Amino acid sequence: MSHAAARPAPDPALTRRARALRGAELAMIVLAVVLAVTAYVLAGMGRDDHAPPSVVAYGALFAVGYVAAHVAVRRLAPAADPVFLPTAGLLAGLGFAMIFRLDPDLAASQAGWLALGLAAFLLTLLVVRDHRTLDQFTYTIGLIGIVLLLLPIVPGLGRTINGARLWIRIGPLTFQPAEAGKLFVVVFLASYLNAKKELLAIATRRIGPFHLPEPKHLAPLLLAWGVSLAVLFLEKDLGSSLLFFGIFVVMLYVATARGAYLVFGVVLFVVGAYFGYLAFAHVQDRVFIWLHALDADLISREGASQLAQSMFAMGTGGISGVGLGQGSPGLIPFAPTDFIFAAIGEELGLFGTVALLMLYLAMVSHGFKAAVEADDGFGKLLAVGLSTSLALQTFVIVGGVTRLIPLTGITLPFVSYGGSSLVANFAVIALLVRTSAASRVREREGAR
Repeated sequence: MSHAAARPAPDPALTRRARALRGAELAMIVLAVVLAVTAYVLAGMGRDDHAPPSVVAYGALFAVGYVAAHVAVRRLAPAADPVFLPTAGLLAGLGFAMIFRLDPDLAASQAGWLALGLAAFLLTLLVVRDHRTLDQFTYTIGLIGIVLLLLPIVPGLGRTINGARLWIRIGPLTFQPAEAGKLFVVVFLASYLNAKKELLAIATRRIGPFHLPEPKHLAPLLLAWGVSLAVLFLEKDLGSSLLFFGIFVVMLYVATARGAYLVFGVVLFVVGAYFGYLAFAHVQDRVFIWLHALDADLISREGASQLAQSMFAMGTGGISGVGLGQGSPGLIPFAPTDFIFAAIGEELGLFGTVALLMLYLAMVSHGFKAAVEADDGFGKLLAVGLSTSLALQTFVIVGGVTRLIPLTGITLPFVSYGGSSLVANFAVIALLVRTSAASRVREREGAR
């Protein structure tokens, strides 16, 4: 019997389901392209009283790039969740329109980064045909992640901007290696915690009402705390430190189901943040601005008025906003990067910001859904870690802009101007696509 004849035919029901998923994804991508181009045209008309002359070029970038990514998913991960790619594409398109409205030169640069982000999405799907292969390189991936996180402290390579040493410069290129490092660290943690979760879950010691494992098994928590402190003290970046340690604590809790880790994680972070506050003047400034953002003398101080301006902008936007291109978001310092959420709040109002947050909610909730559906421990933890990274990053920047927490310097995923963040987050989406497809692929294999 020939090899071709020996292969069982695919299950028609599963094939029809895959086609339905990809059909839904394509429909949502078309909608995302239409909304992104419409937002771009409206921003241009509001800014210059006419449609931007580059609308055809940028519209083609959205259409060709997103459809190419869809074709890649259709061929390489046909059973994947259809929500991830269209949601990321719509967020990136809306962010691009707002960046263009604020600074057309930055928009041209962001378009190039968007193309690279889509290329990273395609490359990740091509290289990682099965997410379980990453589980074989635990410590190599972990080492790469830690190196990328700490690379900005290398003399002559790192650059300090706005008080934080987050960037490195290689020739004309400046980027944040921590964005890629975050991805590698999540993969490492998923692999390590999946292998050690039984040991970490065993509670043999008792401290008050808490049952804890042996001290040697607490080493990962202390190591993650140490790395987050290194990021905080050496790079002076509270946001990345919070993001990294928060991801680890959530993944550790999911792996072990022990609430004590959450409690001790919060305690360790509060201790580290307090010492960071005592050590760095710019952290003290951010806390002071957070507490006194609307004080008259602070509003008039150069470099300290951005939080007040962002609150004024969102207040001006009200419920429905003043309209794309009709507001004055340029008054907000660092609007394309740190405060793009406030710019959106002014021009699209409460409706626009809630819609934006609902897109993030859809993306994160489907990431957790992929974790629930995954039939391997590594896949579950990987989906949880990637989804948590998007959720925490969104919370930290939106919480800072709305004055819920002190402002940090990280970007709003897919929306803010920033090449390294955009490229890394499209790679994150590709891994979520791969993970969400895996359980259905193995279900199909088991049915043969």
